[in-house]
Amino acid sequence: MPTGSYVVETTRTAEVAAGEQTDLWSERVGTYQTRMDYKYPRAEVFRGEMIRQRSDTYQVVTWHSDQIEYVRTPGLIRQMPDPDYRLLFPLSGELRLRQDDQEVRLTPGMGSLFTLGAPFELRHGASLRGVIMSIPAQEIDGPLNRKAPLATGLDLTKGLGRVVHSVMRSLNEERDHLTTPQFDAVCDRVVELLRMLACGDDRPGPPGQLTEVEAMVRRYVRDHAADPGLSGNSMARALGWSLRQIQLALQHVGTTPRDLIREERLRLVRERLLCTDCTHMTITDLAYASGFSSASAMSTAFHRRFGVSPREMRHKAR
Repeated sequence: MPTGSYVVETTRTAEVAAGEQTDLWSERVGTYQTRMDYKYPRAEVFRGEMIRQRSDTYQVVTWHSDQIEYVRTPGLIRQMPDPDYRLLFPLSGELRLRQDDQEVRLTPGMGSLFTLGAPFELRHGASLRGVIMSIPAQEIDGPLNRKAPLATGLDLTKGLGRVVHSVMRSLNEERDHLTTPQFDAVCDRVVELLRMLACGDDRPGPPGQLTEVEAMVRRYVRDHAADPGLSGNSMARALGWSLRQIQLALQHVGTTPRDLIREERLRLVRERLLCTDCTHMTITDLAYASGFSSASAMSTAFHRRFGVSPREMRHKAR
């Protein structure tokens, strides 16, 4: 198994006695997700399996089980707040998600992006095989400039939705062959695509043109993040658009050229901190090699973004 903070874990209720199966499942779900109430039609026997992939930033769980209902009540939210989001979709069977007086019926090819910070009910039958990805709240609330649940259905059968679906399935299939930087990098791109997918219908103006500008800008920033001279003006000159066009395209997904550049540089630093080939680089080396003007500026921004210092993240990865 790859070293570092990336871990793959498997839980099977068949490995414990019949009377202990629901207890095991409830304990694992509570640990992997958050505190919930559970309704088991057959409490004496419960068949289920879940495969968990996780790093310090993201988690993906693929599971199948007997019929069950999960409930997150206002009381549980007060006792154990959790503002983070989940991408949820079935590979087979059907999921029913109810949140904010709206019910979404999810069948294969449909997904939902919803928050654990609001009450919900989730139920499915015994034929269900599903995927649920944990996404930090700041990845959704800030970029989309909203805090309301997004429990509406997402079409995963075409366009960006189909790309997300394909990447998520591949992420599970290749779970034993990934490193921490690789897992986080793939999850970063999935979240980026989800943001585009979730706000695509809200774009004013010519959607195709804005999407094209935004996609080109993101690729350019990703490829040139380590350049200390990268700025909105330099991007505009290189791509042949006006600065105003770039600002408008990024504004509709809740970011700015400066914020996007900083975000990509921080992701670059994180990948290098977790990379075994970069252990010879000091924190100052990493800062300058990733486009930051100083180690202190990088460390401050890094701690604000990931909740730990660069040194602490490097220590965790060893």
